[in-house]
Amino acid sequence: MGTATDSAATGETSTDEAPTATTPPLLRKTAVWTAGLGVVLLITIVVSATIGPVEIATFDVVRAVLDELSVPVGIAVDTGHVTIAQGASLPYPSPSFEYRPLFDFAVAETTRTIVVNIRLPRILLGAIVGFALASAGTVMQGFFRNPLADPSIIGVSSGAAVGAVATITIPGLAVVDLRLAAFVGALITAFAVYAMATEGGRTPVATLLLAGVAVQTFLGAVISYLLLRAGDSLEEAVYWLMGHLHYSTWDHVLFAFPVAIIGFAVLAAYTRDLNVLLLGEEDAQHLGIEVERTKRVLLAVSSLITAAAVAVSGVIGFVGLVVPHIMRLLVGPDHRILLPTSAVAGAAFLVAADTLARSGAAELPVGIVTAAIGAPFFLFLLLRREVHGL
Repeated sequence: MGTATDSAATGETSTDEAPTATTPPLLRKTAVWTAGLGVVLLITIVVSATIGPVEIATFDVVRAVLDELSVPVGIAVDTGHVTIAQGASLPYPSPSFEYRPLFDFAVAETTRTIVVNIRLPRILLGAIVGFALASAGTVMQGFFRNPLADPSIIGVSSGAAVGAVATITIPGLAVVDLRLAAFVGALITAFAVYAMATEGGRTPVATLLLAGVAVQTFLGAVISYLLLRAGDSLEEAVYWLMGHLHYSTWDHVLFAFPVAIIGFAVLAAYTRDLNVLLLGEEDAQHLGIEVERTKRVLLAVSSLITAAAVAVSGVIGFVGLVVPHIMRLLVGPDHRILLPTSAVAGAAFLVAADTLARSGAAELPVGIVTAAIGAPFFLFLLLRREVHGL
């Protein structure tokens, strides 16, 4: 393990990074990088909202969004009724908030509808999915101490794909919500891989990795069989597998957002432990880390946010693989700064990629764009020997 990794793991700085009067503390450096990337994300969102079949001026986008901001100014209590028997009901107080808009800009109703109801859900969902995949990818690369690890390494994406494709191609499952089927399929797969790799309360990382590869291969065969039997549903299933944000709604945003934010907060609380795990499990145990519990939390939360992202967007590759590597080159290997910066950078990257995907004459699934951009860039970094480890 190199010096940089050792330094990151123990929270110490190397000789070249020795604290001086001009060297900001890690917290300040993290805040500056995260805020800077947040500004990039905000600009990307605004620019993306101006692009589409109907071009909208930047100021109109900003005004339409600001018009949606409101604050609660009071609470009203109405009377509701709950039925307790046929013809009999009990009244109960039903409170509701009263809101007042913060702004009242003059924006055409058509413009407001396009920005708020059509483009913004898709853009924000892209940001959430990119945020979640980049966070999970960062943790998985540290967890497995493998630079090629990504959020799907233990078969979570394949499990989601089986659930979604089965719902699309099997007529009897058409009543099942596709998003729920994908989410449940991903979680069942993650739990199954973990259970197979665990023995005597210990989960060796190598066994977990091999179990994940084997399960991915098996689920790949299941997906291929379902596609062969898909009939008229083949195009829809393939389109979902490519990863897209075409049918995004506010319901998708409300489904994925809390999972991604709460999951990220939990992962952020374990970044120091993740640093120490890079030294090896035995050394981490000696340094006071509860290794098995930490591994269970990191694996479970990473799988959960990956499942939520894949359930609403399909399988989008390379975000969780490439973005952490790029940010590791910029901010270093310490997960206390690498995790938040990768998450925000992943959000900006996927919003930009989806904007590119829908700005051509024919819309492309965003998974094609991320792969087309991510794979050559990753190869470029490899050829430059910029990416060689953690």
